Amino acid sequence: MPVIRSADATVHEMHGSRFVAHANTGTGSKEICAWRVEIPAGTTGVPHTVSREEVIHVLTGALRFTVDGEAADLVPGDTVIVPAGARFGVDNPGGEPATMWTVTSVGLTATLADGSTVTPPWAN
Repeated sequence: MPVIRSADATVHEMHGSRFVAHANTGTGSKEICAWRVEIPAGTTGVPHTVSREEVIHVLTGALRFTVDGEAADLVPGDTVIVPAGARFGVDNPGGEPATMWTVTSVGLTATLADGSTVTPPWAN
């Protein structure tokens, strides 16, 4: 039975946020990836287009999500579903850090505004 202890999760830093990978192909998951994102106060996210659907649940703090130009402020307990092919960004405009939990299918890529593609190691 694959068990990923919090102390064994893999940490990645990108665009000013910290991605803590718990489930992906490297930890034994064949189809689903899941990670926690820690977003510092005052962070403006990097908009990107996702190749796969993402389900994101706010754990702490308050975050502003923008999906295909529509913005919404979410607080702990709120969830947003980002469709595959959507342009997506998340900001933490507040004065406190925030965390969120993300789940998607293996193989997610993100296309940035400049056309470059990122294959996040926590999502493969």
